[in-house]
Amino acid sequence: MTQWKQIQQLEMRLLEHVDYLYDDNFPMDIRQSLAGWIESQDWDSAVNDESMASVLFTNLLSQLENVRMQEQNFLQRHNMKIIHQQLQRKYTSNTTAMARVISTCLREERRILSSVSTQEQGALEQSLQNSVAFKRQKSMDNRVGIIRGSVQLVDQAVKYIEDMQDDFDFCYKTLQSREASDRSSERMKQEVTRLQEMLNRLDFKRKEVLSKMDVVIKEVDDLVTSQLSPELQDWKRRQQIAGIGGPMLTGLEQLQSWFTVTAQSLFQMKRQLDKLGELVVKVTYESDPIPLQKPHLEERVKYLIYHLIKSSFVVEKQPCMPTHPQKPLIIKTGVQFTTKVRLLVKLPEVDYQLKVKTTFDKDLPPGRVSRQFFILTNNTKVMDIEDYSNGCLSVEFRHLQLKEKKYINGTKGNEGLLSVTEELHSLSFEACFTVQGLTVDLETCSLPLVVISNVSQLPGGWASVMWYNLLTDEPRNLAFFGNPPRASWTQLSEVLSWQFSTFAGQGLNKDQLSMLGEKLLGQLASCSDCQVSWSKFAKENIPGKPFSFWMWLDSILELIKKHLLPVWNENYIMGFVSKEMERVLLKDREPGTFLLRFSESHLGGITFTWVEHSENGEVKFNSVEPYTKNRLSALPFADIIRDYKVISDGVVPENPLKFLYPDIPKDEAFGRLYNSQPSKVHPYIPSTLIPISEMRSNSSSTPRSCQSPEPPMTPGEFDMLSEHLCIDIDTMSSPYSE
Repeated sequence: MTQWKQIQQLEMRLLEHVDYLYDDNFPMDIRQSLAGWIESQDWDSAVNDESMASVLFTNLLSQLENVRMQEQNFLQRHNMKIIHQQLQRKYTSNTTAMARVISTCLREERRILSSVSTQEQGALEQSLQNSVAFKRQKSMDNRVGIIRGSVQLVDQAVKYIEDMQDDFDFCYKTLQSREASDRSSERMKQEVTRLQEMLNRLDFKRKEVLSKMDVVIKEVDDLVTSQLSPELQDWKRRQQIAGIGGPMLTGLEQLQSWFTVTAQSLFQMKRQLDKLGELVVKVTYESDPIPLQKPHLEERVKYLIYHLIKSSFVVEKQPCMPTHPQKPLIIKTGVQFTTKVRLLVKLPEVDYQLKVKTTFDKDLPPGRVSRQFFILTNNTKVMDIEDYSNGCLSVEFRHLQLKEKKYINGTKGNEGLLSVTEELHSLSFEACFTVQGLTVDLETCSLPLVVISNVSQLPGGWASVMWYNLLTDEPRNLAFFGNPPRASWTQLSEVLSWQFSTFAGQGLNKDQLSMLGEKLLGQLASCSDCQVSWSKFAKENIPGKPFSFWMWLDSILELIKKHLLPVWNENYIMGFVSKEMERVLLKDREPGTFLLRFSESHLGGITFTWVEHSENGEVKFNSVEPYTKNRLSALPFADIIRDYKVISDGVVPENPLKFLYPDIPKDEAFGRLYNSQPSKVHPYIPSTLIPISEMRSNSSSTPRSCQSPEPPMTPGEFDMLSEHLCIDIDTMSSPYSE
């Protein structure tokens, strides 16, 4: 079943997330029409390969044109023609952008599917989902609505006071215009009494409206303090978690709506207070409540407006290199990166263009970092209104670039105890504007960044980003790795599963996580509250190995992503199983039963082990030398399984792999994944690459290692070696016992 068919079977709640992925940049019509073809292409690689992206883009347009010509519905055919033209205009000069869009959509689809297939939610994901529960949103909607309604009632009351005051003013001036001889008459006394009653009612209404405004201001203050600010902090926390592979981030539009409606209510109250000030100029009297109470109410409203706007200035998209969209907050010197900030409040007007300036490592105390950088490109841009933002301002910096400062003495500053990938930096954003006479200084900052100078530092940098965002919600704790906290295995295992979900499309199941826990912690992994240190996770080498746990795991992720994705997503790779457990699982199985696991001694290697039974009943285990990216670049892994051969003491070569553990016939499991086809180019004889191992018969029941020549052999080479086996091929042994 294609990924798109699985997507279409999701419940409505999740389909809404899918709908969010598609827009004019990549219309859902294309995803629907070309589902199978799109999923069969390597869009991830095309993101960083312009020539490959160009080929894929050309092929996509060709595929779309073929579908359009076959479409019977006239309207649908017309729509496809429009889409075809739009894609040409948008991506012809930047095909890697198209590859990036499609790669992101496919990755997010896999993440959504993975969240559905997970039987048990982790504690962190559960709490994050609970944090945006429907009841909280409903409560916020109700309170914001009530405040808006209350402000409207105050508005009507102010207008009523204005009408009352106009009547009073007219009567007062009419009375003043009377002749002096009339002022002592009985009628005059009655009019004066009526005028006093009008003034009393006006005084009562003024006090009433000021009291209502006081209540509304208190309600807004409480809303911001008790609900709106926590909701914003919750969104920022979920942004951290989504950045390291967690649940997809949503809710910004809802926050923007709450912020905007609240701010609009405050702006309206400020205008109401200004109106009351105008009324006082026309009519005032002894003990008039407006001059007494208005200044205090005005200060409170201005304070709330100021702090509401300041807190609404957020980093919508954390800094990220387009070449590594799945690993934000890692910046390589000399490579462009992007980031985006947004103002969640829709402003009525500003007195001038709102410019945002970016600054790197602003106000850091001396000696805090050993390396210093500056932004090489233009660091100031003007905020603009996006069509989909409901009138709110945002700005995206797409071409920022860092350069390291040079030092006269040839050094790079104070060499600290932290490694490059543990040294954290910050990107700040500043702006200043005036709205309705109120000057607001805006400032926000990105989450801590890791700056690298070589792509080899990328795995270590990503480990630091994961550790920070998992264990703290502090926005700018740049000294975090001076004394990094420990993580519980429950927390860490969930994040590790997210990495496989994000990069490989399929998260880890309970058994796989248990195997990983034992590798990292030994038997202690059975305790869910077992604590893992930063050093144990990313710095210390695995006992007897020249690499750390994270380096080993990251190399496996890269191998899956680039070479094993189809096999991994079919759940055919057991993956994390020790040699001891491997024997336990295979010993009672049919001869030729094999399982796939990742090498424990190679970085980024996969091996398979099969079981044999000798005539005397002894059980034999055979493990092939791990296949790494170099070998898998020459031949797809499923084809290796299909064509694998073993030469044993001159016996006719045969494929020893019969059943995928526990008992699935090999061709039944891998048949639909076989890719290579014989060449049809004439006049050449068709050829096929064959992976071959040679091993000597051995009566021992201990595992034997089989080494494959590189690259795999053509049939002609294979026949030559078979014919001259005794003199041309020595018995090949391997130091690997996997």
